[in-house]
Amino acid sequence: MEKKNRVADGLMTVVLAVFSLAWIYPVIMILLNSLKKETAISTSTVFQLPNSATFAGFENYVNAVGSKGFVDAFLTSLLITVTSVVAILLFCSMCAWYITRVENILTKAVYYLFVFSMVVPFQMLMFTLAATSDQLKLNTPWNIWVIYLGFGAGLAVFMFAGFMKSIPLEIEEAAMIDGCNPFQTYFRIVLPVLKPTLISVGILETMWVWNDYLLPYLVLDRKKYTTVPILIQYFKGSYGRVEMGPMMACIMLTVLPIIIVYLFCQKHIIKGVVAGAVKG
Repeated sequence: MEKKNRVADGLMTVVLAVFSLAWIYPVIMILLNSLKKETAISTSTVFQLPNSATFAGFENYVNAVGSKGFVDAFLTSLLITVTSVVAILLFCSMCAWYITRVENILTKAVYYLFVFSMVVPFQMLMFTLAATSDQLKLNTPWNIWVIYLGFGAGLAVFMFAGFMKSIPLEIEEAAMIDGCNPFQTYFRIVLPVLKPTLISVGILETMWVWNDYLLPYLVLDRKKYTTVPILIQYFKGSYGRVEMGPMMACIMLTVLPIIIVYLFCQKHIIKGVVAGAVKG
């Protein structure tokens, strides 16, 4: 029996390794081509490793950063990501705490509405959203976090509420007896206990907001503000020719921060997901 388990584990490892290579292959191809000359990317050598004739060094990265407003787009994406993720973590954890501690028909209905929002396709809302955001002046990087809060609340409240149910109520009651008001109880008692789920939700929401293309494209005033995913499509030369080298470099500069964050924090994602899904 033990031998069969080892064989099954070995086969599963091979299968998962193949799937992992399939997922990482496009990233590797983008990285290799970002180091090639323009002519090598648009020919049959696109699938070959860089050599002395096709290697361009970091020229594409220099061109990507030095032109097309990359720095402004990067700062805009950073501002949108930070404000949106902070708002999602703060307000959704507070909402989940209230839902799990005040159990009545209203809070249950609100919880199921949050869960239902995860299955509503964005395409059903995008045209109405674009018009509404213009009317409410939510079309700048400073306040677009309100829209991201609405779209990210479903998953965040679901995970936070699952973990909140595992927190002993006696701890909060003891804090209340010691004189803490609800805000003090939340920030001093509940929030520190939420650390695993805060980290996992934060990373998942960061990957979503940072890489999002459609929502900023629909909402932001693109004459004034551009995010990095939107900027990538602007690497075009004369007669619509795409500048593949700088584009590949720009894609790598966009993907790399998220890959680094994910590699360092993946264990917290697993802990947070398991805590929110199993406990309670």
